[in-house]
Amino acid sequence: MNYQQQLNPWVIHKLLPNLNQLAVTRFRRRNDAEAYLRVLKQTQPHAKFAITFDVGQGEVSQIG
Repeated sequence: MNYQQQLNPWVIHKLLPNLNQLAVTRFRRRNDAEAYLRVLKQTQPHAKFAITFDVGQGEVSQIG
């Protein structure tokens, strides 16, 4: 996960057939993601979207 992705952990995914997903855009705050999701649903009423919080993968921080 790069620095820009760490700054914007809220991701809107477009849900595709066969359990695939496409990351549409990223946001710093959840309420910004929810507002953009409302716009997406108005412009693409038959598409399905989901908001997720991306915590990153494979990153381990060790204390001590």
